[in-house]
Amino acid sequence: MGSLRFVWASLWRKKTRALLTILSLICAFLLFGLLQALAVFFTAGADFVGASRLIVQSRVSFTDSLPLRLLPEIESVPGVKAVSHDQWFGGVVGENTPVFTFATDPARLRVAYPEWVMGDAEWRAFEQTRTGAIVGRVVADQRGWKVGDKLPLRSNIFPQKDGSMTWEFDVVGIYDGLDASWQSQTQSVYVNHAYFSEASQFGGGLAGIFAVVLEDVNRADEVARAIDARFLNSPYETKTQSEKDFNKGFFAQIGDIGLIVSLILVAVFFTILTLTGNTMAQAVRERIPELAVLKTLGFSDTRVTVLVLGEALLLCLIGGFAGMALASVMIGGLAQAAPQFFGAVRADATVWLQAVAAMLVLALAVGLPPALRAGRLRIVDALAGR
Repeated sequence: MGSLRFVWASLWRKKTRALLTILSLICAFLLFGLLQALAVFFTAGADFVGASRLIVQSRVSFTDSLPLRLLPEIESVPGVKAVSHDQWFGGVVGENTPVFTFATDPARLRVAYPEWVMGDAEWRAFEQTRTGAIVGRVVADQRGWKVGDKLPLRSNIFPQKDGSMTWEFDVVGIYDGLDASWQSQTQSVYVNHAYFSEASQFGGGLAGIFAVVLEDVNRADEVARAIDARFLNSPYETKTQSEKDFNKGFFAQIGDIGLIVSLILVAVFFTILTLTGNTMAQAVRERIPELAVLKTLGFSDTRVTVLVLGEALLLCLIGGFAGMALASVMIGGLAQAAPQFFGAVRADATVWLQAVAAMLVLALAVGLPPALRAGRLRIVDALAGR
C-alpha cells in the first residue's frame, strides 16, 4: 500500500469522527474566507484608485461640508491641475433602499474622473439637463434603470424648498468603468449640482469633498500641505489626503475592520486547533499497536512521523479547500444580490494564499506533537501496551 493510500485509509478509520472534524474545518475556513475577503477589501481594496488625485475634506469630519467658495482658492494652489466637488445626497429608492448619490458638477466630474466612461452625447446631456442624473452600470442593471427613465429619489438629508424629501431626476446617461476594478465600482448616482443647489432648502453652496487632480503625482504631499496651510486657522480648516487614504478613512468609520476580523479569527482557530488537535491525538493513541507493527516491518521513525503528519495535513487541506470554495461561492452570491455593498469584494489570490498558509500552520500545530510521539515510539513498549 502506498503512503498516500495509507494516510487516506487512516484518516477515515473512524468515519463519523473524521466527517465531523472536516465539517468543523469547513465552517472555520468558510468564515475565514468571508471575513478575510472583507478585510482585504476594506484595508487594501482602494489600491486601484487614482494616484493623481487628492481629496480635500473638512478637518473636523467628512460629514461636515465645506463652502463651494473654497474651490477657486484650491484651484490656485501650485501643482493643482483641476478640481471637482461632490455633495453627499443621501439617496433612497423604494421603501428604504439606500443608493450612493452625489450632487456634482458634470463638467468637473468628467475631467477629475476619466475612469468613468460614457459617450460625449451623454456627458453633454448631463451638463445641459437641469434635472439630469447619470447612474453606474452596476446599479442600473440591478434596478433596471435606462436612459430616459424618471428617477424618483428620496433624500434623507436635504429637503426641497417646498419641504418635500422626494426628488425626481431624469436619467440621461449610464456610465461604465475604465477597467474591471472601476467597473465594479459603478454603483453610484450623480445628479446635477446646479439643480440641487437651486431646489434644496439648504446645502446648495456646500461640498462634502473636493477632488483635486494633480499636475505631478510626485508632488502630492507638497500640494496637500499647501492646501491645508491655506485654510489653517480659518473657519473652514481642511484635511487633504490621497484618495486611497480617504477611502480607508471612510471605511474606518465602521470600525477597525482588520482588528475585528483578527479577533474573530483568533477565537475561531483556537477552537479549531483544540478540536482538531484532540482528534489527531486520539487517532494516534488508538493506533499505537499498529504503528509498532509498521516499525517491526521496517518503517523508519522518520517515515512513521511523516505518515502521521501527512494525515493531519490531509485533514486540514480537505476541510480548508472545501471551506474556501464555499466562501468563494457565497461571496459571488452576495456580490450579485447586493452589488452596491459587495460588488468589489473578492476571494482573490491574496485571500487564498493566506488560507493555504493557515491550513499548513494548523496542520503543523495539530499534527506535529502526535507525529513526534509516534516517531519516538518503542516497539516493545507499544506491543506490551505500555
